[in-house]
Amino acid sequence: MKIVIDDKIPYIHDAVSRLGVEAVYMQGSKIGPADVRDADALIVRTRTRCDESLLGNSRVSFVATATIGYDHIDTEYMKKAGIEWMNCPGCNSSSVAQYLKSVLLLLWRDKGMSPTHTTIGIVGQGHVGTKVAAVAESMGMQVLVCDPPKAEEGAECRYGKFVTLEDIARECDIITFHVPLTRCGKHATYHLAGQDFFDSLQQCPVIINTSRGAVADGNALIDALYNNKVKDAVIDTWENEPDIDLRLLDKAYIATPHIAGYSADGKVNADNMVIEGLCNHFGLDNPGKIMPPELPYNVTAHLKELLECRNPNNEECVNRDIALTLYNPLNDSTNLKKAPDRFEEFRGNYPLRREKW
Repeated sequence: MKIVIDDKIPYIHDAVSRLGVEAVYMQGSKIGPADVRDADALIVRTRTRCDESLLGNSRVSFVATATIGYDHIDTEYMKKAGIEWMNCPGCNSSSVAQYLKSVLLLLWRDKGMSPTHTTIGIVGQGHVGTKVAAVAESMGMQVLVCDPPKAEEGAECRYGKFVTLEDIARECDIITFHVPLTRCGKHATYHLAGQDFFDSLQQCPVIINTSRGAVADGNALIDALYNNKVKDAVIDTWENEPDIDLRLLDKAYIATPHIAGYSADGKVNADNMVIEGLCNHFGLDNPGKIMPPELPYNVTAHLKELLECRNPNNEECVNRDIALTLYNPLNDSTNLKKAPDRFEEFRGNYPLRREKW
């Protein structure tokens, strides 16, 4: 049995080695038909387009993407070809929520956006949007949620009732997108934040996109920033990655290389889901749960020092410092702004980040 695996999927190597299979690790964007022709399974990230041109002459019967999103998988072809496929819904939702929490803390610290005087609009109430809403609520923000498909299904909105995108554009100081990328259908999300949306904004909000790059029209967002329709932008996902728009990179307050979900905790969740799916498909014994590595001693020691300094008079500031010590997206942003040509390198060699300690 042979498995082809994206070589930038961390922590999975040891578990795969214990399966007793042949494993070939390759750069995801360079996996081609010849590489998978004699493979039984394929484990990828978003950089590998899985369709007939890749898999048509192969014996692959199982494809797993260690990501929430799956717009790089041709699901119709998979069905037609009888290839089982899986993604990892919710695997890194807590990681993205950590990213958003750090962003909100930075907007408070550096931009004066007090949570108790801020209304946040969350577009999409999936795994990620639900956790982001909980983070914002815990900080004292007023939360509005927009999710037309769920509203039509009669799903429950924890924050009163679902609002429209027009309500979000009219009332919110921060607008954050947590939707899949879809290009057709009644609720297509391609360029959901387009020229008309930006023209309708009333509060000059901060725009945050950690979903998929094409959910926001990059050109329209740049115009909105220059015309003061948008106060600031926080961009983690970009159109045409890794060839990102340098104008938007320059103008964005925080610009990161598609790593919002890249905590070690989130990656390990995805690895475990993929291994379980692989073992179920092929009837293999599961080698056991993968665990994320511990933070270095100097980091935990600093966190303990901060904790010891906490008292009722400075608790708010210390809690913020603890959260930003665990993860501060400005560090990733600084690196990308200095060297945008290293976008893929920053993603593929991402340093250890933990959600907790």
